[in-house]
Amino acid sequence: MSGNGVASAPARPLIGITGRRIRLDLIRGADPRYGDRCADSYMSDYGIRIARAGGLPVNLSYETDPEAVCHWLAGVVVTGGQDLHPACWGGDPAVVRDVDPRTDPMVHDAERDAYELALVRAALDRGIPVLAVCRGMQILNVALGGTLIADLPPGEVRHLSQEAALTDGTDDHLVTFRPGSIVAGLFGARTVTNSWHHQAVGRCGEGLVVTGRTADGVVEAVELPDAPVLGVQWHPEWMRSDDPTMTWIVEESVKRL
Repeated sequence: MSGNGVASAPARPLIGITGRRIRLDLIRGADPRYGDRCADSYMSDYGIRIARAGGLPVNLSYETDPEAVCHWLAGVVVTGGQDLHPACWGGDPAVVRDVDPRTDPMVHDAERDAYELALVRAALDRGIPVLAVCRGMQILNVALGGTLIADLPPGEVRHLSQEAALTDGTDDHLVTFRPGSIVAGLFGARTVTNSWHHQAVGRCGEGLVVTGRTADGVVEAVELPDAPVLGVQWHPEWMRSDDPTMTWIVEESVKRL
């Protein structure tokens, strides 16, 4: 109840969402006079689904200091995108092209890497729930000292799908979950998911546990035991069906209020 006797609306948690930065001249129809300026870009599907689940989505620019903003946020979503710079995890630097990431959103972006690694570490330090998606799961792993598989070889499971979003994936991309894990509680023993990645978790970072794999052994879910931290290699925001991980991050964030 509020002071005037009127019932208060349920509290809604602030959930930070990461994005990327691009030059305006990449946007079709943009005024060329502003073409060399930058815009921060966020996949709206995250915000839509978080809001639908009862959260308040907040888009985080690179200037949003991780330590400071984690005093306000109740949850964090680290989103998908381009590969992490190999300097972050000991990969081969020969794959890095000398291209400005503001002009090509799929090349390595050291500024984004540094921001998201710092954000994950700040959230973990404060015990804030984290949902790490695709690239985000790899960020989570590297933030804890893990490594990546630089390029998955072709095989029985298609990880870099040619399907367009939205999609629930194809039957070959069946993820099996570890009993007793967060994801097993959300999905049961297994589920089919979408998939758009060519890199994957290699050696797990400190404390991380693998809780989901496809039939070829590729890591599809990781968790920190006894903590509200979940990484998934698929894209819950682009599943045609409602993906319970989006509800999970909101429900876990409510507990922080």
